[in-house]
Amino acid sequence: MSKVMKTMDGNQAAAEVSYAFTEVAGIYPITPSSPMAEHVDEWAAKGKKNIFGQTVKVVEMQSEAGAAGTVHGSLASGALTTTYTASQGLLLMIPNMYKIAGELLPCVLHVSARCLASHALNIFGDHSDVMACRQTGFAMLASSSVQEVMDLGAVAHLSTIKAKVPFLHFFDGFRTSHEIQKIEVLDYADLAKLVDMDKVKEFKEHALNPEHPCTRGTAQNPDIFFQAREACNPYYDATPAIVEEYMSEINKLTGRDYKLFNYYGAPDAEKDIIAMGSICDTISGTIDYLAAKGEKVGLVNVHLFRPFVPEKLLEAIPATAKKIAVLDRTKEPGSLGEPLYQDVCTAFFHSDRTPVIVGGRFGLGSKDTTPADIIAVYENLDLDTPKNGFTLAINDDVTGHSLKRGAAVDVTPAGTKNCLFWGLGSDGTVGANKNSIKIIGDHTDMYAQAYFAYDSKKSGGITNSHLRFGHKPIRSPYLIDTADFVACHQQSYLNKYDMTSNLKDGGSFLLNTIWSDEELDTHLPANVKRDLATKNINFYTINAVKIGAELGLGSKFNMVLQSAFFMITEIIPKDDAIKYMKEFIVKSYGKKGEKIVNMNYAAVDAGSTGFHKVEIPASWADAQDAPAAATAERPDFIKNIVDVMNAQKGDTLPVSAFKGIEDGTFEHGTAAYEKRGIAINVPTWDPTSCIQCNQCAFVCPHACIRPFLLTEDEAKNAPASLKSVAGKGKEAGYNYVMQVDIMDCTGCGNCIASCPLAGKSDPLKMVPIDDARDQVEAWDYAIALAPKANPEDKYSVKGSQFQQPLLEFSGSCGGCAETAYARLITQLFGDRMYIANATGCSSIWGGSAPSTPYTTNADGHGPAWCNSLFEDNAEFGYGMYTGVKQQRELLAEKVTNIVANAPEGDVKTAAKAWLDTMFDGEESKATSAALVSAIEAANADCDDCKYVLAHKDMLVKKSQWIFGGDGWAYDIGFGGVDHVLASGEDVNVFVFDTEVYSNTGGQASKATPTAAIAKFAASGKRVRKKDLGMIAKSYGYVYVAQVCMGADKAQLMKALKEAEAYHGPSLIIAYSPCINHGLRTNFHIEAKKAVDCGYWQLYRYNPVGEVFTLDSKEPTGDFKEFIKGEVRYTSLAKAFPDVAEELFDKCAADAKRRFDGYKKLAAENN
Repeated sequence: MSKVMKTMDGNQAAAEVSYAFTEVAGIYPITPSSPMAEHVDEWAAKGKKNIFGQTVKVVEMQSEAGAAGTVHGSLASGALTTTYTASQGLLLMIPNMYKIAGELLPCVLHVSARCLASHALNIFGDHSDVMACRQTGFAMLASSSVQEVMDLGAVAHLSTIKAKVPFLHFFDGFRTSHEIQKIEVLDYADLAKLVDMDKVKEFKEHALNPEHPCTRGTAQNPDIFFQAREACNPYYDATPAIVEEYMSEINKLTGRDYKLFNYYGAPDAEKDIIAMGSICDTISGTIDYLAAKGEKVGLVNVHLFRPFVPEKLLEAIPATAKKIAVLDRTKEPGSLGEPLYQDVCTAFFHSDRTPVIVGGRFGLGSKDTTPADIIAVYENLDLDTPKNGFTLAINDDVTGHSLKRGAAVDVTPAGTKNCLFWGLGSDGTVGANKNSIKIIGDHTDMYAQAYFAYDSKKSGGITNSHLRFGHKPIRSPYLIDTADFVACHQQSYLNKYDMTSNLKDGGSFLLNTIWSDEELDTHLPANVKRDLATKNINFYTINAVKIGAELGLGSKFNMVLQSAFFMITEIIPKDDAIKYMKEFIVKSYGKKGEKIVNMNYAAVDAGSTGFHKVEIPASWADAQDAPAAATAERPDFIKNIVDVMNAQKGDTLPVSAFKGIEDGTFEHGTAAYEKRGIAINVPTWDPTSCIQCNQCAFVCPHACIRPFLLTEDEAKNAPASLKSVAGKGKEAGYNYVMQVDIMDCTGCGNCIASCPLAGKSDPLKMVPIDDARDQVEAWDYAIALAPKANPEDKYSVKGSQFQQPLLEFSGSCGGCAETAYARLITQLFGDRMYIANATGCSSIWGGSAPSTPYTTNADGHGPAWCNSLFEDNAEFGYGMYTGVKQQRELLAEKVTNIVANAPEGDVKTAAKAWLDTMFDGEESKATSAALVSAIEAANADCDDCKYVLAHKDMLVKKSQWIFGGDGWAYDIGFGGVDHVLASGEDVNVFVFDTEVYSNTGGQASKATPTAAIAKFAASGKRVRKKDLGMIAKSYGYVYVAQVCMGADKAQLMKALKEAEAYHGPSLIIAYSPCINHGLRTNFHIEAKKAVDCGYWQLYRYNPVGEVFTLDSKEPTGDFKEFIKGEVRYTSLAKAFPDVAEELFDKCAADAKRRFDGYKKLAAENN
């Protein structure tokens, strides 16, 4: 049978092979493993059969702990069961892993190995998670490439069935899970022949069944537990041979050569590296490079890590080996060495061989490890006394563990083409390049590799696409260092990032720009000009922004640029490229409708001719750098860390840069220094037609449009670009300004959508950012003005916006509803609030290094923000509250003592006033300041007074907030949310309800309504949305509200004020439209439609008086018309038309049932 070659990433390879052997999949989303389960769910929805002729049953649980429990139960009942996970999710499975292994149940966990959160969250790859499982009893099998994921994934499934030992099959998160390679796909028919069906029959016969019952999972006492625990030893002893047996079978099928420990390199090597994971490909390529120079070095690629077989390791290593370096991709502080190193040392200790063995760490958190780093390892082995406990690819100038990286070397096969694309998150660059790599991989005989690097912004962040093509296998699991082709899809990047210095001589550079050839001379930085001229670069430009706008695609001009790429590089014939691109358009956008498909067809055609080659002036070779523009002095932390990271040069920072912040602390307000200027169009304000309602500022997610009040002198001294008008009403006597910060704006249009005069006098209009450059000076002037007392009630819509936002310029998506809510809360309570933030979108836009959007006021006060985990956030916030409460209670004792013991006077009066107001957020500010002033003025010497002064930062009543999304509140964290609300304590829980797991890519949660298509609900959700608010209301003493900023701003303000003022638990559930919904209109407009048609209901329940208020009016909009305006619903009609209308009707009925129930509750209160 001929080989079937397909282009896919590691996650798809794992899903493809696991589906064959799986009857039940118990799943839960977590990055970067989610796509495995998404593929399985999608295939199951379409009826794909496994090797047993059955469609896999996919069950999404509320957490990884739940998924593991489901896997255990399914296995116990006799179904071959699989799950997919990583990182903290894997840790939640560990208790069940002990049980599954202890009960000798055949099972495979596929893990895209990922870093564990420690001093900071990191969603990228290393082996911290899997190494925490090595004592569970699971066999551990490591794959080092996409092809190995396919092949060894099969070995894991086949072996577990025969061995009765469960397997953890792992591969590097992102580097392998998301790397796209052209691989050979194993045929299900071939795999079916390898299954030991007698063992499958034995497994099923041994399963729990009331037809032949038994008791399993007993509690055992000291008399027998130890002996019974040791009874499993023969199974583990037999496992390695079984793995070898199935490796041999896969070898016969594929012609590849898998062993427990694979050796690569010189048979008489004296220096060897032992490692596992994707770094083995890097080492192999480096070995070839060094061999060409006459060096004799080698590699042992560890596949079976548990059970670890010393004899097989020793067989693999040449007898000539004198020095060995063991590389681990994890850190175990305080240990004598990391896990693989210790295993290797032990293996040699029990042999008669005595090579020098050293260990080192690499790749934590996806730190890129290059051939130059591997050369450094071999050079370290050349030393008489090689360094032990070393680190790679960093500069450890504190403890001196690092090996110095030498000059970069190119070890890719001759003829390999390296292409690098700089894009903006959500502009489609990554998606287009995924299509490109598949087009080339699937339609040519070339090998192809793609890897995508992102920053942590939700959208609008920087993306780098690394594509390699060649006629030989590509073993380069590291970022491109020198490129044949570079594309810059955002012209604003030219002044921020170095993107031409790594272009090869004679390479090609494609710039997406609005500039003409004549304007290039003015706008291109000198370093870019020099690179283009001195390296004889083929320079092309294209105005994809204009083309996209003309075609109605807006900022989604990725197909224009993809087409230009194929035409310029000519990797495949041009006509073929156009044909294949259009085929992928149908695959990618077919669900979005024929109109979208045709628009993208037109984009391909336009891109194929829309670029042109620029003649490079000879003078550019000598271009001189412009004098540095005068800027305000930047703090050291910004200059030394933030600026370096924002320039994409964080890899150059040494360990010493983090002295003093070893615990992960970052300064507040660093996002204000970014000034990315990523918007294509920005709003401009016309003061002559503005009614000064502040609604535009109220809805701005990024705090980029704000009202300012100027005194007469301030208005007189303002730059000409700052437009102002006489204030109205309570603002009379000031000049009023609605100022836009164009450099932090994302161009979402929420401000215009919310304007009462939009479409009438239009006080806000969108203009190209280059037409509004003078507003930079205006913003800088306005933001530096002295703060003014708020002339309005801060709890009014208008008045709230005269409060300083203490959340600004976050990395959330343009138009994000979540950040608008959070920003508003900081305007009301930010100077005294604590925030416990569940992992998810809100923690990523809320605290991704180096950009911290939470900031401080003029007094240095602001939200104290911290993220613990996904699953424990309610408890974490409750712990914050409890700790503060305990400290304030002691403070109250001290103040009570002062009242009892101090003589009559200012101190005693101030102490009494503070005790009377200590639980009132606003009043305690004044009484706290008065108490401190009185003690200091009296120079009071009593111990209690000294204590109060030493702890004055606890005098003001704090406001405890617990933020998170629906995936947290409805699912994984629900138990904690329920417990904390039930506690009766004064905490405020705020849920950003996007109705999906937004952060992991849009998987269904229990907040997802009936009929919505989401990942893990590929055929539409079949059950109704969980009513979290009514569950909380059932306690009777929990304040509960459902709100929607786009529909009723005043109701939102009431809810926030009432919830925070209530001295008990509160829960606010906020409707938050998300890009995962596939919206066809503005976020703000969509939110209003949701309430108007009855899809989302507004209400408040206040335990004070037990009043339930239904704030929503009777629905007036067309419910079905609303849901058919979102792709998450319309795609159901396209994919499953036979059930779509039925589910749409059910969704509408569910919404009506909720509204009628709320209406009844409201009537009972009247």
